[in-house]
Amino acid sequence: MKIHLLIICLISTACFAQKTTIYTIGDSTMANKKDSERNPEHGWAQVLQPFFKENIIVENKAVNGRSTKSFINEKRWDSIYKKLKKGDYVFIEFGHNDEKAEDSTRFTNPHTTYRYNLIRFVKDTRAKGAIPILLTPIARRNFNEKGTLIPTHGDYPLETRLVAQEYKVPFIDLEYYTELLEQSNGPEKSKQLHLHFKAGENPYYDNDKTDDTHLSLLGATKIAQIVIDQIKLLEDTSLEKLKKAIKK
Repeated sequence: MKIHLLIICLISTACFAQKTTIYTIGDSTMANKKDSERNPEHGWAQVLQPFFKENIIVENKAVNGRSTKSFINEKRWDSIYKKLKKGDYVFIEFGHNDEKAEDSTRFTNPHTTYRYNLIRFVKDTRAKGAIPILLTPIARRNFNEKGTLIPTHGDYPLETRLVAQEYKVPFIDLEYYTELLEQSNGPEKSKQLHLHFKAGENPYYDNDKTDDTHLSLLGATKIAQIVIDQIKLLEDTSLEKLKKAIKK
């Protein structure tokens, strides 16, 4: 009996050890939301797990309001770095809060601090034998009166692209693909991707809600699907395990 229990324990331990973790780091556009059963807001990494088979575990470590700077200074990256193991993945998407020049705890110069913070994430991840994936920040729903989608992220996406190119990091241009998503839906229908409610329309909000940055469940799911579709297209041998773990 004891031998049987030992064998079961060893098999269970081996199975657990074979699981690969995806750590997602970023801001509120990715983060898990409180009261998710009632809350209309969702981060796209919050809905990522169902796209993968059981051998992949998504650990969503994105946090509302964080920039690369505050994520590092609050030791959030350190806590992930300590747990990283060979073969894990780190999805890195920042920018929305790095832009906030009025807040010294979060603002970064895109060409200096932001760039070098991304490089740190990449180098640290690789030092543990894990694989970084860089993503540009998602587009905001920012249509002008002519129905043209106007970018809001300045040079932050550019620096993400440059770091990915220079350090040969698997890269998903999420800004570009979410721009296409917003534009394909147009100024009116794209509201469904975000949080647009009149007072009393949704029990979670007492007042009118107009939020063109954060995502509804629909918007989060569509962006998660974009990420999955782009992973499938990336030509990088380090992603083969991830590709095989995507549900068909």
